[in-house]
Order: sequence, then structure tokens, then C-alpha cells
Amino acid sequence: MTQTQINPTLVPSVVKGTKQVFKWILVAIVGVVAVIIFLVWPALSNSPVDYADIEDHFKYGSIGSEEVNGVPYWIWKVLPELFPDKLPDKGYTSLGFIQEPGKDLPVGFSNRRVFIDRVGLNCAVCHTGTLRDKKESDRQVITAMPANVVNLQGYIKFLSEVAVDPRFTANRMLPEIEKISGGLNPIEKLIYRFIAIPQTRDALINQRSRLSFIYDQPDWGPGRVDTFNPYKSIQFHFPMNKLREDELIGTSDFPSVWNQAPREGLQLHWDGNNKSVDERNKSAALGAGVTPTTIDLDRIQRVADWLWTLPAPKYPYEVDQTLAAAGEKLFDNNCASCHAFGGKYTGKVVPIQEIKTDPYRLNSFTYQTLSNQNTLYAGYPWRFNNFRKTNGYANMPLDGVWLRAPYLHNGSVPTLRDLLDKPEDRPKEFYRGYDVIDREKVGFVSTVAEENGRNYFKFETTKPGNSNSGHVYGTELSPADKDALVEYMKQL
Repeated sequence: MTQTQINPTLVPSVVKGTKQVFKWILVAIVGVVAVIIFLVWPALSNSPVDYADIEDHFKYGSIGSEEVNGVPYWIWKVLPELFPDKLPDKGYTSLGFIQEPGKDLPVGFSNRRVFIDRVGLNCAVCHTGTLRDKKESDRQVITAMPANVVNLQGYIKFLSEVAVDPRFTANRMLPEIEKISGGLNPIEKLIYRFIAIPQTRDALINQRSRLSFIYDQPDWGPGRVDTFNPYKSIQFHFPMNKLREDELIGTSDFPSVWNQAPREGLQLHWDGNNKSVDERNKSAALGAGVTPTTIDLDRIQRVADWLWTLPAPKYPYEVDQTLAAAGEKLFDNNCASCHAFGGKYTGKVVPIQEIKTDPYRLNSFTYQTLSNQNTLYAGYPWRFNNFRKTNGYANMPLDGVWLRAPYLHNGSVPTLRDLLDKPEDRPKEFYRGYDVIDREKVGFVSTVAEENGRNYFKFETTKPGNSNSGHVYGTELSPADKDALVEYMKQL
């Protein structure tokens, strides 16, 4: 019987090869398990960060935008570090986002763990602003006012630009993530390398393609958003390159959202296309990245309940009461029927032929958009059924009007005093994003182009969608009467 001979010099290499095979098998098993967990776990684990304080909940709480449209936390954190050349200055605050001391995320961003932590948007990103008494004063953060300093279009473009940058790879991003995170665990590393980073890049590239039309629009600037054109592309898959030119610009100012109870039943949105506060809230949530299947009704309702009776902030500065008393009479005679709660025309639409303000926002909400809008949340008890196409812009109650500058639906008039001048006498150019209060004219100081190295946005009324025409009510008053009216309106 012949005995098999074993070459002793081959044993170490055979053992080494066997260990290598087992190593790769183990890596493959871990990878498969990680993928399975990643796909299955969202159904089992969905944990938002909650806040006991209602104002913190409004500023940082989740409304359900993270699961489908959120950015993985560490990717979101590392983007400004890896792509500083694509921001105006350092970090997200250079886009106007408000970073409060001791808070991890800026106002308007929320964190929810759906297998991994993800960052999404909430209501406060469009409805929280800042105010300074004078340029050397500390900023006051005021919730429920328009987001007067936030450049949302800049944020969208930032995400679009980084997605197509060759540096958006796991090999470049993971070392930076390790640096700022203190180190991911092995499972997290696999997830980020093979799933989170490539999927996020692909999703942002797809979003860039769908929202490419915003590159053809005049810049929105801080405090403004095109509400319904992104809807058409993201929610309804409209072929944006085939739409009429006059509906492709719908840029308008962020509104305030305090004191909602007396607004129920009024014609809401700038063009008055819905009379339900609840539908308006759910529609806005979709704009922040929520989907019909991920909307967090309980947490949105918590915000809605708070805003229902939240009063508008009172004007904190001195008012000339003698002048204001004269202004009150002028307001009652000239403005109250359209702009006071209970007024005969308050919350009703004024035809565009009469109001004669910029028509672009009105034209952007088309009958085709309406038809699609009323299909949202189909199959749910809260399916939309109140959206309508109108022929003008709605009269708005003016509570807290001193914090709602610039004025008109598109933010084309910097101060209340300017609004009382004839359109041809209103500023043709001014600067947005500066948050120092203008106590004389009521609004924000609009003549500052740069301060401490920060440039402010130059608003040009000659660009499409930016016209400051129309709303000539009160323009025939004497200068003294206009001053008195403005003095009274500070207190609304």
C-alpha cells in the first residue's frame, strides 16, 4: 500500500490560503446580513429624536421626512468638510441656516434613526427667522416667523453639486467621517461604504436631474421658495422641459405660521388655493420631504396644535401712540376690510386684474397641478379635496406684520413704508437676508450689501417673478398719513 506523501513546505501556504478563504466568506456573510438588516430593519426600527419642549420640537423634531428623503447623518455632517468650495463660506450657516448654541443640528433639521441615523427637514426650516435690534446686537431666534435668512435654493444646489463631484466616494468620505465621528463600528462602516454613500449619491443625482429647472430661474435669495414647481417634478413627475414658460417660475416669500385658528376657512396660500389649515399643513410637509407613507401624523399634529393658538410676537420697541392713534383710523378706513380678522374681504382672493401684482406665482399653480394635487394621500382618510385654481391673490390678515418683511407675495417691497408708495417709486433694487430691524419704515434694513465678510442677496425687481407692481391701495395718502399708518401697523 502506497502512503500519500505531503510536502511540508506547502503546509503554511495551504493554511494561509484556507484562512484567506474563510476571511472572505466571513466578510461576505457579514455583508449579506448587513444588507438584509438594512432592508428589513426600517419596518422594525423607526426612532425619531423627540423633544419635551414644544418649541424645540417645532425647531428640531421629526415630521417623517427622513426615511425616504433624509440624508444619512454622517454623510450630511461631512459634506461641508469635504466640499467647502461649494458653499459661500464655512458650514451650513453660510446658507443662512440658524445654529443655536449647544444644538447638534441647525434649526429646521431633524434626526430619525431608520436603521442608521438620518437627517431630514421639518416645518421650522421655512418658518423660523432671526432678528437683531442693531448690527452689533445678538441674534434673536423667532419661531413661526418667515425664515428671512435661509437660502433654501442654495442648499438644494449644494446637494446637487456635491452629488456629481468625483470626491463623493466611499474612499474619500469614510476617512473624513471617521475623523469627525470618532470612529464607526464595523457594521456601520460596511453600511456606509457599500450602501449609504452610493445610494445617497444616486438619490441626489436623481434629485438634481428632476430639479434642474431651478438653474434656469432667477435666484430665489433668502426667505423665498418656489412652492409648486418642485412638486410638479418630484411628486408628479411632470416633464418640466415641456411646460409653458409662464408657469416655470413661482417664487414667493415664506409666510408666518402663528395664530392659525382664525385662519381656518380663509383662502390660504398666496393665491388662496386651499381653505383647510390641515390640508395646507400636510401639503407643506410633502414639500419638506415627507411622503404619504412616511408622514408622522402625531408629531405634525403636535406642531399644529401649538400653532393653532400661538400669538404673533408683539412689537418690542417704542411706538408713538399719538401718531398710531391717527394711523388706526386710517387703517380702519383703508385696510381693515381686507386685512383685519373678520374683515369683509379678509381671506378672499382679489382678481389679478385688480391687484396687479406679479402674476408668476399665480400662473405656476395650473389646472394640471390642481388635478394632481387632489390625488395626494389617495387611500387615506385625509386625502386632499380642498385645492382649487384661483384667479388672483388672497388678502392676508396682518397679525405680526412687522416681522413679515419683505412684502407682497414675492417679497419684492422691503418695508411697509415703501409699500405705501406708488410702484414706480418703490426701490428697484435692495438687499435681502440682513436681519437688523428697520424701526422707522418697518421691515429689515435693506441697504446693506456686505457686513463682516458676509455678502447679502441683491434683489432685482426687473427679473421675472420679482416685479414690485400692483397693490396701490394707500398710495394716494399724504406722506404724514402714510407715516401714521405705518406707526399703527407696528402693533398689529
